[in-house]
Amino acid sequence: MYEPNFSAELTAQKVEREFQYENTVIITMTAEFPEIRLRGNRAAESRINGMIRMQTENFYRYVAGTLYRQAVQEYRDSQTNGFPFRPYDAILKYETAYNENCFLSLYRDQYEYTGGAHGNTVRRSDTWSLQNGRRYPLARFFGPHSNYRYRLLQNILKQADRNMAENPGVYFDDYRKLIAQYFNEEQYYLTPQGVAIYYQQYEIAPYSTGIVVFTVPYDVLGWKPSCMLR
Repeated sequence: MYEPNFSAELTAQKVEREFQYENTVIITMTAEFPEIRLRGNRAAESRINGMIRMQTENFYRYVAGTLYRQAVQEYRDSQTNGFPFRPYDAILKYETAYNENCFLSLYRDQYEYTGGAHGNTVRRSDTWSLQNGRRYPLARFFGPHSNYRYRLLQNILKQADRNMAENPGVYFDDYRKLIAQYFNEEQYYLTPQGVAIYYQQYEIAPYSTGIVVFTVPYDVLGWKPSCMLR
């Protein structure tokens, strides 16, 4: 039986690549991701690292395939019509949100610039048990009959009301409806303070606000991450 890994050892890795067409760099790609080490638990370590490798490989294939073809077409159009081509930029970067009490929460932001006024970012996240290496959905932290969605949304709405009062325009006018509409149980990660629920760009707020994150304290939810949770 494996001894609990209270936290994981993370080593930063970085891959950079330029994609060219007709001797012109049309895409610059960067991927920054962690490699996980767990004491005496190679099975869980391998499971988590395998998932991260798959995610980064999928990102590379997307850039080398779909995004490259799109950039080639835009480059050709620019040469045909005599307007400047702006090289694409693709960045995948992982951040560690939580790494203690036998749980690891990472989120990764995938940024793309494909010309225009600005780029766009999409956030995704994963929470793993360091004891078995398995991903935990949000529901796993609550009882089978717990109305956790209601509790989370009530707290999020209170935070949003306060933020809107202090900074009018930070969200869209119908933000309360949008918060409920776009609530996504996959869009969460753990933090030392509580459960972070996030909303993608444009879901509840203008671009200038960015990705919106609400952290619901563990005291409100009535539990905290623990090595006892298996």
